[in-house]
Amino acid sequence: MKIVIITGGSRGLGASIAVECARSGMGVILTYNSNPDKADDVVKTIVEGGGKAVALKLDVGDINAFPAFCDAVASKLQSDFGRSDFDYLVNNAGYGLFNPIATVTEDEFDGLFNVHLKGPFFLTQILLPLIADGGQIVNITSATTRVATVGVAPYAAFKGGLEVLTRYMAKEFGERGIRANSIAPGAIRTELGGGLNDEFEALLARQTALGRIGEPEDIGGAVASLLSNGNRWINAQNIEVAGGYII
Repeated sequence: MKIVIITGGSRGLGASIAVECARSGMGVILTYNSNPDKADDVVKTIVEGGGKAVALKLDVGDINAFPAFCDAVASKLQSDFGRSDFDYLVNNAGYGLFNPIATVTEDEFDGLFNVHLKGPFFLTQILLPLIADGGQIVNITSATTRVATVGVAPYAAFKGGLEVLTRYMAKEFGERGIRANSIAPGAIRTELGGGLNDEFEALLARQTALGRIGEPEDIGGAVASLLSNGNRWINAQNIEVAGGYII
Protein backbone atom coordinates (compact mmCIF):
# COMPACT_ATOMS: atom_id res chain seq x y z
CA MET A 1 0.00 0.00 0.00
CA LYS A 2 1.29 3.44 -0.95
CA ILE A 3 1.14 5.98 1.87
CA VAL A 4 0.46 9.71 1.52
CA ILE A 5 0.86 12.50 4.06
CA ILE A 6 -1.50 15.43 3.52
CA THR A 7 -1.11 18.62 5.54
CA GLY A 8 -4.27 20.49 6.38
CA GLY A 9 -6.35 17.40 5.73
CA SER A 10 -9.21 18.04 8.14
CA ARG A 11 -11.39 20.15 5.84
CA GLY A 12 -11.73 21.76 2.42
CA LEU A 13 -9.24 20.74 -0.25
CA GLY A 14 -7.16 18.67 2.16
CA ALA A 15 -10.12 16.56 3.26
CA SER A 16 -11.12 15.94 -0.34
CA ILE A 17 -7.55 15.02 -1.27
CA ALA A 18 -7.40 12.59 1.65
CA VAL A 19 -10.68 10.89 0.70
CA GLU A 20 -9.80 10.64 -3.00
CA CYS A 21 -6.34 9.25 -2.27
CA ALA A 22 -7.88 6.65 0.03
CA ARG A 23 -10.35 5.68 -2.69
CA SER A 24 -7.34 5.14 -4.95
CA GLY A 25 -5.97 2.61 -2.48
CA MET A 26 -3.49 4.77 -0.57
CA GLY A 27 -3.02 4.77 3.17
CA VAL A 28 -3.48 8.30 4.51
CA ILE A 29 -1.80 10.31 7.25
CA LEU A 30 -3.57 13.66 7.43
CA THR A 31 -2.74 16.60 9.65
CA TYR A 32 -4.89 19.14 11.43
CA ASN A 33 -4.05 22.24 13.42
CA SER A 34 -6.99 23.35 15.56
CA ASN A 35 -9.91 21.04 14.84
CA PRO A 36 -9.34 17.40 15.81
CA ASP A 37 -13.04 16.60 15.50
CA LYS A 38 -13.09 17.46 11.80
CA ALA A 39 -9.93 15.43 11.31
CA ASP A 40 -11.56 12.49 13.04
CA ASP A 41 -14.58 12.86 10.73
CA VAL A 42 -12.33 12.57 7.67
CA VAL A 43 -10.58 9.52 9.13
CA LYS A 44 -13.97 7.96 9.88
CA THR A 45 -15.16 8.59 6.31
CA ILE A 46 -12.05 6.90 4.93
CA VAL A 47 -12.25 3.92 7.29
CA GLU A 48 -15.97 3.42 6.64
CA GLY A 49 -15.13 3.34 2.92
CA GLY A 50 -12.68 0.49 3.49
CA GLY A 51 -9.54 2.63 3.62
CA LYS A 52 -6.88 3.24 6.22
CA ALA A 53 -6.14 6.65 7.76
CA VAL A 54 -4.76 8.35 10.84
CA ALA A 55 -4.64 12.01 11.90
CA LEU A 56 -1.77 13.89 13.55
CA LYS A 57 -1.65 17.43 14.90
CA LEU A 58 0.65 19.88 13.08
CA ASP A 59 0.97 23.65 12.86
CA VAL A 60 2.74 24.15 9.53
CA GLY A 61 3.58 27.71 10.56
CA ASP A 62 5.68 26.51 13.53
CA ILE A 63 8.88 24.89 12.32
CA ASN A 64 9.96 24.22 15.90
CA ALA A 65 7.21 21.58 16.04
CA PHE A 66 8.55 19.70 13.02
CA PRO A 67 11.05 17.36 14.77
CA ALA A 68 8.34 16.03 17.12
CA PHE A 69 5.97 15.68 14.18
CA CYS A 70 8.58 13.73 12.22
CA ASP A 71 9.00 11.37 15.18
CA ALA A 72 5.21 10.94 15.38
CA VAL A 73 5.08 10.13 11.66
CA ALA A 74 7.82 7.51 12.02
CA SER A 75 5.94 5.95 14.94
CA LYS A 76 2.61 5.86 13.08
CA LEU A 77 4.22 4.42 9.97
CA GLN A 78 5.56 1.53 12.01
CA SER A 79 2.55 0.93 14.26
CA ASP A 80 -0.28 1.45 11.75
CA PHE A 81 1.26 0.59 8.38
CA GLY A 82 4.20 -1.67 9.19
CA ARG A 83 6.62 0.55 7.28
CA SER A 84 9.55 2.83 8.00
CA ASP A 85 8.88 5.20 5.10
CA PHE A 86 6.05 6.75 3.06
CA ASP A 87 5.55 7.53 -0.61
CA TYR A 88 3.85 10.87 -1.14
CA LEU A 89 3.80 14.27 0.56
CA VAL A 90 1.08 16.79 -0.24
CA ASN A 91 1.85 20.26 1.11
CA ASN A 92 -1.68 21.62 1.26
CA ALA A 93 -2.21 23.42 4.59
CA GLY A 94 -3.01 27.09 4.27
CA TYR A 95 -5.35 29.97 4.93
CA GLY A 96 -6.46 33.12 3.16
CA LEU A 97 -6.22 36.82 3.92
CA PHE A 98 -8.05 39.39 1.81
CA ASN A 99 -6.35 42.75 2.36
CA PRO A 100 -4.91 45.15 -0.24
CA ILE A 101 -1.16 45.71 -0.15
CA ALA A 102 -1.63 49.13 1.47
CA THR A 103 -3.18 47.64 4.62
CA VAL A 104 -1.27 44.35 5.15
CA THR A 105 0.58 44.31 8.47
CA GLU A 106 3.97 42.73 9.08
CA ASP A 107 2.41 40.11 11.35
CA GLU A 108 -0.13 39.18 8.67
CA PHE A 109 2.65 39.00 6.07
CA ASP A 110 4.84 36.81 8.28
CA GLY A 111 1.94 34.50 9.16
CA LEU A 112 1.17 33.83 5.50
CA PHE A 113 4.87 33.39 4.70
CA ASN A 114 5.37 30.87 7.50
CA VAL A 115 2.45 28.67 6.43
CA HIS A 116 2.65 28.91 2.65
CA LEU A 117 6.39 28.91 1.92
CA LYS A 118 8.68 28.56 4.93
CA GLY A 119 6.62 25.75 6.42
CA PRO A 120 6.46 23.57 3.28
CA PHE A 121 10.19 24.15 2.68
CA PHE A 122 11.33 22.93 6.10
CA LEU A 123 8.65 20.28 6.51
CA THR A 124 9.74 18.70 3.24
CA GLN A 125 13.35 18.96 4.37
CA ILE A 126 12.78 17.15 7.66
CA LEU A 127 10.52 14.47 6.14
CA LEU A 128 12.75 13.84 3.13
CA PRO A 129 14.66 10.92 4.74
CA LEU A 130 11.31 9.17 5.30
CA ILE A 131 10.12 9.57 1.68
CA ALA A 132 10.67 6.38 -0.28
CA ASP A 133 12.76 6.49 -3.44
CA GLY A 134 10.43 6.86 -6.40
CA GLY A 135 7.94 8.88 -4.36
CA GLN A 136 6.39 12.23 -5.11
CA ILE A 137 5.78 15.66 -3.61
CA VAL A 138 2.74 17.71 -4.59
CA ASN A 139 2.58 21.33 -3.51
CA ILE A 140 -0.77 23.10 -3.64
CA THR A 141 -0.27 26.55 -5.15
CA SER A 142 -2.91 28.86 -6.65
CA ALA A 143 -4.22 30.33 -9.88
CA THR A 144 -3.71 33.73 -8.23
CA THR A 145 -0.03 33.41 -9.16
CA ARG A 146 -1.14 33.84 -12.79
CA VAL A 147 -4.17 36.11 -12.39
CA ALA A 148 -3.54 39.14 -10.17
CA THR A 149 -6.43 39.34 -7.71
CA VAL A 150 -6.75 42.43 -5.54
CA GLY A 151 -6.43 41.61 -1.85
CA VAL A 152 -4.31 38.46 -1.98
CA ALA A 153 -0.85 39.79 -2.88
CA PRO A 154 1.15 38.15 -0.03
CA TYR A 155 -0.74 34.86 -0.38
CA ALA A 156 -0.17 34.79 -4.14
CA ALA A 157 3.47 35.84 -3.82
CA PHE A 158 4.24 32.97 -1.45
CA LYS A 159 2.27 30.51 -3.58
CA GLY A 160 4.40 31.72 -6.50
CA GLY A 161 7.48 31.03 -4.42
CA LEU A 162 6.17 27.53 -3.69
CA GLU A 163 5.70 27.00 -7.43
CA VAL A 164 9.36 27.88 -8.02
CA LEU A 165 10.44 25.74 -5.07
CA THR A 166 8.61 22.79 -6.67
CA ARG A 167 10.92 22.89 -9.68
CA TYR A 168 13.97 22.98 -7.42
CA MET A 169 12.65 20.01 -5.47
CA ALA A 170 12.25 18.10 -8.74
CA LYS A 171 15.81 18.99 -9.71
CA GLU A 172 17.44 18.14 -6.39
CA PHE A 173 15.43 15.03 -5.52
CA GLY A 174 15.45 13.53 -9.01
CA GLU A 175 18.46 11.35 -8.30
CA ARG A 176 16.26 9.41 -5.88
CA GLY A 177 13.47 9.14 -8.43
CA ILE A 178 11.31 11.53 -6.38
CA ARG A 179 9.05 13.69 -8.53
CA ALA A 180 7.78 17.11 -7.50
CA ASN A 181 4.82 18.89 -9.04
CA SER A 182 2.38 21.56 -7.98
CA ILE A 183 -1.34 21.93 -8.53
CA ALA A 184 -2.84 25.40 -8.77
CA PRO A 185 -6.56 25.50 -7.95
CA GLY A 186 -8.76 28.27 -9.24
CA ALA A 187 -11.78 29.50 -7.31
CA ILE A 188 -13.01 26.62 -5.15
CA ARG A 189 -16.02 26.38 -2.86
CA THR A 190 -14.22 26.14 0.51
CA GLU A 191 -14.02 28.09 3.76
CA LEU A 192 -10.70 29.70 2.73
CA GLY A 193 -10.76 33.38 3.59
CA GLY A 194 -14.31 33.15 4.84
CA GLY A 195 -15.74 31.55 1.72
CA LEU A 196 -17.49 33.13 -1.27
CA ASN A 197 -20.69 35.15 -1.29
CA ASP A 198 -23.26 34.60 -4.06
CA GLU A 199 -22.29 37.72 -6.01
CA PHE A 200 -18.58 36.95 -6.04
CA GLU A 201 -19.24 33.30 -6.89
CA ALA A 202 -21.37 34.33 -9.87
CA LEU A 203 -18.61 36.65 -11.09
CA LEU A 204 -15.99 33.91 -10.84
CA ALA A 205 -18.28 31.46 -12.64
CA ARG A 206 -18.69 33.92 -15.54
CA GLN A 207 -14.91 34.22 -15.75
CA THR A 208 -14.46 30.45 -16.00
CA ALA A 209 -14.81 28.64 -19.33
CA LEU A 210 -16.80 25.77 -17.79
CA GLY A 211 -19.25 28.22 -16.24
CA ARG A 212 -18.91 27.34 -12.55
CA ILE A 213 -16.51 27.53 -9.67
CA GLY A 214 -14.67 24.44 -8.55
CA GLU A 215 -15.59 21.97 -5.85
CA PRO A 216 -13.06 20.41 -3.44
CA GLU A 217 -13.57 17.06 -5.19
CA ASP A 218 -12.23 18.58 -8.42
CA ILE A 219 -8.89 19.14 -6.72
CA GLY A 220 -8.92 15.92 -4.70
CA GLY A 221 -9.37 13.87 -7.84
CA ALA A 222 -6.61 15.76 -9.63
CA VAL A 223 -4.10 15.17 -6.85
CA ALA A 224 -4.95 11.47 -6.56
CA SER A 225 -4.57 11.13 -10.32
CA LEU A 226 -1.23 12.94 -10.34
CA LEU A 227 0.08 10.58 -7.68
CA SER A 228 -0.85 7.54 -9.73
CA ASN A 229 1.73 5.54 -11.65
CA GLY A 230 0.01 6.51 -14.89
CA ASN A 231 1.41 10.01 -14.46
CA ARG A 232 4.92 8.87 -13.56
CA TRP A 233 6.55 10.98 -16.33
CA ILE A 234 5.02 14.28 -15.16
CA ASN A 235 7.66 16.14 -13.18
CA ALA A 236 8.55 19.74 -12.24
CA GLN A 237 5.19 21.03 -13.50
CA ASN A 238 2.66 23.50 -12.14
CA ILE A 239 -0.75 22.25 -13.27
CA GLU A 240 -3.63 24.69 -13.04
CA VAL A 241 -6.89 22.97 -12.13
CA ALA A 242 -9.35 25.80 -12.58
CA GLY A 243 -11.89 24.91 -15.27
CA GLY A 244 -10.42 27.49 -17.65
CA TYR A 245 -10.28 30.52 -15.34
CA ILE A 246 -9.73 33.82 -17.20
CA ILE A 247 -8.43 32.41 -20.45
